[in-house]
Amino acid sequence: MRRVLFAVGSLALLCAMAAAQAPLDHANGPAAHAAPAAASDPRALVPMPQPLAQHMLANMRDHLAALQEIQAHLGTGQMDVAARIAETRLGFSSLGLHGAHEVARFMPPGMQDAGSAMHKAASRLALVTTDAAATGEMAPVFSALAAVTGACVGCHAGYRIK
Repeated sequence: MRRVLFAVGSLALLCAMAAAQAPLDHANGPAAHAAPAAASDPRALVPMPQPLAQHMLANMRDHLAALQEIQAHLGTGQMDVAARIAETRLGFSSLGLHGAHEVARFMPPGMQDAGSAMHKAASRLALVTTDAAATGEMAPVFSALAAVTGACVGCHAGYRIK
């Protein structure tokens, strides 16, 4: 059963990542093709200094790597390791590590809210993963994981950085 849940969770993450990269057609879901140019990209452009933009993109790549590591550890039953990664690399504990205070001042309020929602969801993921280690109940873990990736998808669907 755990392998099935892990496979479903992994598939959901891959779908979420694909959706985050595709332009949105709000009536019909992700568009069938990629946008040909940034001019047709409906997402809000968030200008920021190039070094901060590069720093932010590196942080997002690390967030994606952390999500993959969390899933791998969930799949092998290493709940404590998955919970630690969720909190230290994605949760509120990670804000200092990622230099969030430097980047946040360039973000519009909606983007800040999406980032806060992701960090809050990741801290919750850490908590429910710790609980699942004792109870064996995985449904809350996958719901919490979906909340983390949902915040990512929402932000990527609404914003892009320059």
